[in-house]
Amino acid sequence: MGRGTTRAGQREGQPVIDLSNLKAPGWGKVVADLSAAAHDDKSYMDRLMGILAQVSAARQAVLWIPDRREEGGEVEPRAASIWPPVQAQPGAGPMDGPTPEQIEQLADAKSAARGGMTTAHARAYGLDAQNTPYYDAAPTQGYVLAIPLPGGGLGAGQTAVVTLLIESRSKDALRSTLAMAEVLAGYVHGHSTRQALKRTQHASLALDLATKLIASVNTAPNFKGAAMTLCNDLAKQFSVDRVALGWVRGSGTDGDSIRVESISDTEHFDRRMAMVEKLKLAMEECFDQSQPVMYPPPPSEGSGGDVLLSQAIVHAHRELVAADAGLKVCSLPLRIDERVVGVVTLESKGQGQIDLASIELVQAALDLVAPVLRVRRSDDRNLALRAKDSMVKAAAWAVGPKHTVWKAIGVTVAAALLFVTFFTMTYRVGCDAVFEPRIRRVVSAPMEGVLLELGKDREGHYIEPGRLVKKGDLLVQMDDKPWRLSAAEARAKMHQAELLASAARKEDDRGKVEQADAQYLQAKAELDVYEYKISQSRITSPIDGVILAGRLEDRIGSSVKLGDALIEVSPMDDMLVVAKVDERDIALVTRAMEGGKGKGVLASKARPNESFDFTVERIVPLAEAKEGKNTFAVYAKLDGRPAAWMRPGMEARTRFDTEKRSLLWIGTRRIIETVQLWFW
Repeated sequence: MGRGTTRAGQREGQPVIDLSNLKAPGWGKVVADLSAAAHDDKSYMDRLMGILAQVSAARQAVLWIPDRREEGGEVEPRAASIWPPVQAQPGAGPMDGPTPEQIEQLADAKSAARGGMTTAHARAYGLDAQNTPYYDAAPTQGYVLAIPLPGGGLGAGQTAVVTLLIESRSKDALRSTLAMAEVLAGYVHGHSTRQALKRTQHASLALDLATKLIASVNTAPNFKGAAMTLCNDLAKQFSVDRVALGWVRGSGTDGDSIRVESISDTEHFDRRMAMVEKLKLAMEECFDQSQPVMYPPPPSEGSGGDVLLSQAIVHAHRELVAADAGLKVCSLPLRIDERVVGVVTLESKGQGQIDLASIELVQAALDLVAPVLRVRRSDDRNLALRAKDSMVKAAAWAVGPKHTVWKAIGVTVAAALLFVTFFTMTYRVGCDAVFEPRIRRVVSAPMEGVLLELGKDREGHYIEPGRLVKKGDLLVQMDDKPWRLSAAEARAKMHQAELLASAARKEDDRGKVEQADAQYLQAKAELDVYEYKISQSRITSPIDGVILAGRLEDRIGSSVKLGDALIEVSPMDDMLVVAKVDERDIALVTRAMEGGKGKGVLASKARPNESFDFTVERIVPLAEAKEGKNTFAVYAKLDGRPAAWMRPGMEARTRFDTEKRSLLWIGTRRIIETVQLWFW
């Protein structure tokens, strides 16, 4: 540090630390101050700012912190504190920074702070060179040094900056001052490490305490025992005189009250006692503010200070300690997420310590214990009460906390009536149905004869129900041997007639020729008959389809008569749905069909999880009496191809789309129709 710098600082009446060499006494004091622990990041950075100002003989030092005005916007520096300290403005809070009027060379200092936050490098800016670095110009009015403080507790990617307003000096002295300031600013990393270690130790202690408390709470048989165990353990752990636990009665809203559940070392107590009433009021005071409350409250600044605790309302806590001036009391909320479910109050007037460190430790542990206590509280209640509380809690959010049950019932009934009255939906008529093939061909015996053998399908299997056949496939072969013999005899007669006719022509006997021709024609007619019977003895499938009926294995070799039904064949790619609609619903189905809306959906009993749409084709106008009621047959076709598993005779449940009606009409239709018939 140059001598000119020291004299400049002395002329301003500010203390200057001599760091001209490593043996200077100022080094030990600076290192000791910067290595000492601080209560928080702000106080440490204020201390570091003061040391940087004294070392550099600065007229003024300002601590700037980043303040993003808009999401994704440019970082805007905000002044957090100033050195030398100035008197705060009237009405200013402890977190308010200096006013713009208190900062010398405000524009230059703010611009330098912005550059330090952007580049994260220490730089010197001249005051009379439009805020350019010192090596780019030759300023004569002084400099602003921007010293970044990375890792100062502001979070990842954020950097605080200290600006130092110094007098004009040589370039060598300026470089020396800048380098010294950078070295001292590096001590902020040590503070960050100490703070991280402190937080880790605090979290470890809180976790250890919470583990012990949860283990003790879980050994209790019920919620009351768990609350008593928690109070006794806290009193023993922190050597306080009394610990009390209160639980919120209700759903955790502002209208709820606190019920004192347990007091340490006190198994039975009367909640009407004055002491218990004061405890209850103190707990409700903490519950209303949803934050710890301590009395006497700590200062807002300095070592052992806390802004929130110093500003808390403490009227009920003051009344609690009014009888004993040496008593200290602190109430801590039991929180689950953002909701307070209980309050723990600690009282001490002896060796037990109720300080900020203990409060933070207990609060962190209670945040972990609170969910366990809620579970124990819920487990003590029966299932009906737990369900009721959940429903009332949900209803209170909608209709308010007062008369919740009655208001919820009224709102539910009114909403249900409005819904069933004005909400309309398509009324669907339900009935039973069966699948039937659209085409059904019965193959009968074309003549009397004997069944010789069964035909085979394309895969070589004998014809039987369930087999697929193609048009022209052999189904049954009848015994055609008699017809073949008769056909051979007819051919012999034809040959004999031809010989007789030839001989008569040679003799020129016209009468014999005509007689021979007549015999030939007669034999030819007989041959045609026998050949027709032979062709008819081969019974083939008239269509492509599946054999539905006709098990003939046992009838091979037996005789059949003309017209006897042998086999039934039907195609499976076109199925009809035959529904039996009740006479009370047939008018609705008819109107829907006439209006072009004869649609519906069905589900088979074989596969009820699959549904199929269908369209009504026709309605048989004749009713059928069955099982004590009249039904009408309604034929419908499937909108798509039938599924491969569908077979004739399968039963299904159908629903016909009719008219749009309100839920009230749908629910009361049968009743109204019955009453109308009664009074007809």
